[in-house]
Amino acid sequence: MARKILVVDDERHIVRLVEVNLTRAGYDIVVAYDGIEALEVVKKENPDMIVLDVMMPRMDGFEVLKKLQADESTQNIPVIMLTAKAQDADIFKGWSSGVSSYLTKPFNPRELLTFVERIFQSIEEHGGTEEEDVWEV
Repeated sequence: MARKILVVDDERHIVRLVEVNLTRAGYDIVVAYDGIEALEVVKKENPDMIVLDVMMPRMDGFEVLKKLQADESTQNIPVIMLTAKAQDADIFKGWSSGVSSYLTKPFNPRELLTFVERIFQSIEEHGGTEEEDVWEV
């Protein structure tokens, strides 16, 4: 059974780009276009991973991440931040918020796929939990 990834971004072309590339790689993709919708989809779909933008209407990605981590049923879902927020302070905030990876836009879809595969591989190798220090640079 394919692993399910939730892609969350208010820019529909970014969602489509990520969706097409991850689908081609064999993943099952569900989408949301803002933070509130993302939390609803997480409850309904129970994704194995989330690719999450920061700057979105209704609720930003950092708030979504905080809510996910506060809930025992979602706190262990790996999250890749995919955002235009590329300042050192933003990247540090992402890492310190507990993301599994932080990619900035514009991005290379193959690089995103590499991060997705490495995170899933790390989870499998460590018995279902992700090692936080694996992705720190």
